[in-house]
This record gives sequence, C-alpha cells and structure tokens, in this order.
Amino acid sequence: MKLCDKIRYLREVEGSLRGLGRAMTQGEVVKAIAAEMKAPMSQSYFSQIESGARPHLTNTTRLLLAKFFKVHPGYLVDDPEGYSAELLSDVRGREDKLDLWLVGGAERFRRDPELRRALLAVARHEDSRGCLLLLESVLETPKLAERLLDVLRPEMAAKTGRPELTKKSKLVKKGAKQ
Repeated sequence: MKLCDKIRYLREVEGSLRGLGRAMTQGEVVKAIAAEMKAPMSQSYFSQIESGARPHLTNTTRLLLAKFFKVHPGYLVDDPEGYSAELLSDVRGREDKLDLWLVGGAERFRRDPELRRALLAVARHEDSRGCLLLLESVLETPKLAERLLDVLRPEMAAKTGRPELTKKSKLVKKGAKQ
C-alpha cells in the first residue's frame, strides 16, 4: 500500500473514531494536529502527502503524523510490492484490499452523499466481498432489484420514472396500515 492510501485510510478511521460517521477532511486533520499536537502543518502540505505528490516524509512529519493517528512511524512509508503486514489468508488480504478500494471510491464520490454512504457501508461490513456477490445475484434475478427498491426505498422508486413501482408501494403501505 502506498503512503498516500494509508493517509486516506487513516483519515477515514480517525473520522469514525471521533464519531463523525465520515472521514475527517484534510482541513479538520490539520486543525486537530495543531490543537492536539501543538505543531503546525499546512493543509497544502498535508494534501501533497495524501495525493502522492510528496511520497517521502521528513522524520519530523512522520513522527507527528504517527503520534496523531496513533500508529507506528514505520507504518507511514510505502509498502514494498507484495508486502503483507500480517499473516493473512489470501481471502482476508483480498477483503482488506477491497475495503480500501471501497473507501477510496467513497472519497472520490464524496459529492454524492448517498453513493458515498453506500460504499462505506459495504466497506465496513465484515464480508464486503459477499455483499458485492449478493448484489450481483440480486441484479441478475429478473425484476428483483426493482421489487427491493420499491419495498426498501420507495422514494427512489418514484425517481426512476416507473409508475408501477410507486403504485405498488402505495398499495403495500395502505395494506400494512389496515
């Protein structure tokens, strides 16, 4: 894993640990570092680290970020190709890579809060691979996705422009009230 990916991941974890329900923004991280570590760091410098424009850190910056994110300073370097920090099974290693990919996708789609929330929900699930394989099965089963959308998210079914879906959901809701 590259340093920039690790920083992105640590922002996500730190946001969750702080109860934000989302990744901390770069600005929030820089402000928190200044307040909690009593050390200045510019948002542009942090952005360069996270974007990969600065692939190497000074020892001072590495120690500061390690202390803030509560990780070993040795973690804040690019991993060699094929390196694994733990004795993981192939499946767990793929699962971790998939989760990181999903978190990265959620960050890329941060302007679409519903999609971002969905990607993070899959990444946080203990079996994200199984979730995606289940989604494949749902999509391959004729009309199942539409029926589930109608039952679980009727407001989204209305947006699809398929009036039969919204009519059904209204009938189901009336039947449930009686």
